[in-house]
Amino acid sequence: MNYIVSIGLEVHVQLRTKSKMFCSCDTGYGAPPNTHVCPVCLGYPGAMPVMNKEAIRMTVLAGMMIGSEISTYSKFDRKSYFYPDMPKNYQITQYDKPFCDGGAVEIMVDGKPKTINVTRIHLEEDVGKNMHFRGSSGVDFNRAGIPLMEIVSEPDMSSPQEAYDYLTALKQIITYTDISNCNQEEGNMRCDVNCSIRPEGQTELGTKTELKNLNSFKAAFHALEYEIARQKEVLEAGGEIVQETRRWDPDTFETYSMRVKEKAHDYRYFPEPDLMPVVLDMELVEEWRSGLPELPEVRKARIITQYGLPEYDAGVLVSEKALADYFEGAAELSKNPKAISNWVMTEVLRFLSEKEIEITELKVMPKALSELVSLVDDKTINMTTAKEVFAIMCEKGGEPAGIVKEQGLAQVSDDGVIDAFVKQAMAENPKSVEDYKGGNKAAVQFLVGQVMRMSKGKANPQMVVGLLMDLMKG
Repeated sequence: MNYIVSIGLEVHVQLRTKSKMFCSCDTGYGAPPNTHVCPVCLGYPGAMPVMNKEAIRMTVLAGMMIGSEISTYSKFDRKSYFYPDMPKNYQITQYDKPFCDGGAVEIMVDGKPKTINVTRIHLEEDVGKNMHFRGSSGVDFNRAGIPLMEIVSEPDMSSPQEAYDYLTALKQIITYTDISNCNQEEGNMRCDVNCSIRPEGQTELGTKTELKNLNSFKAAFHALEYEIARQKEVLEAGGEIVQETRRWDPDTFETYSMRVKEKAHDYRYFPEPDLMPVVLDMELVEEWRSGLPELPEVRKARIITQYGLPEYDAGVLVSEKALADYFEGAAELSKNPKAISNWVMTEVLRFLSEKEIEITELKVMPKALSELVSLVDDKTINMTTAKEVFAIMCEKGGEPAGIVKEQGLAQVSDDGVIDAFVKQAMAENPKSVEDYKGGNKAAVQFLVGQVMRMSKGKANPQMVVGLLMDLMKG
């Protein structure tokens, strides 16, 4: 039997604020356990919450980026549940009056755009982190109270790959607004996955299961692969899917039942009595809107048109806002934007990967990269030397022209000097000369290599090839 898969995601994104959602505690990552806490985020009796305006602004920005309707009237609610990581035994969240209603994220499926609709974006406080040791368990409340934006999608995805692509697109949009680092290793971006299947031809959605706290896109992908196969197996054996919460085990690549899925009434939602409703002034909202960046796909289309780049190049460059900013900073100063693109996608990304650093930490400024490309285009240096100069700039910074002069790396283009090197290479390697004359065209590359060795990489390679072929014709 064929089945239709329906997948919806609840994506939790920690916002990059300096203080927590309802208190002034620091949100910095990596502090010793339970050092970024106070009576408010620890839920002490009588401690009163105060809203973080910046977190509200960031949530509204996220909604604007995906086309949500921004609510002028919102409120916070209490969601009651008893778990060790929630010190108050309730979470301050939003239920029926979120900041953002609707919206959509576009992904590509088989080369065609597909729209994934978003139900809402609401703001809440994060919970603590349970920590388990050999003989005991503990809770670190440093994370408790950090502003957490929850983006709830419609069940519009129909495969693990679509879910992966949606998460990737959503992360890209969020990082473009600079409201979150979306660092999955630090728990900045996590998701719960709702998955159901139904026989082909059935219009009503099947019974869903929820997979909790998946902290990487790959985990979501593999958990969905397993869960879809598991549900098919249950139905084909004549069983029924139980609405429940399941846990993904990355070691066994299987999901396990945690508890029967709660209904909304089980959480006993009611308006948060310690916080007033939020009424947003539309002039302020429009002021926030005026500062929105380009959407990644819009920037991609513009880069293709403005700089004449292939779609693949533009896709790589806009994958991260900082990378796109770096490219454009160099390309605007260059007569050869395609060469800038090539350098960014090869040497720059390779160095960042090797050193495990961000592009904002790179010592080669966009202006310096543009000047380096110009030195190659002007034949002041060849590509081999350019890579040597780039390596020096990566370690020490500086300007390429100054490094070329200081290190004596300028390309040799003097006919007489290159002619001498070529004749010496031919005299020392007569077999290669005979091989070339005998039809082995690849032999010329060996001779070029010999000339480059003699010139310490400074000879103009185009001139070397031309002289070699001229002399070997005779």
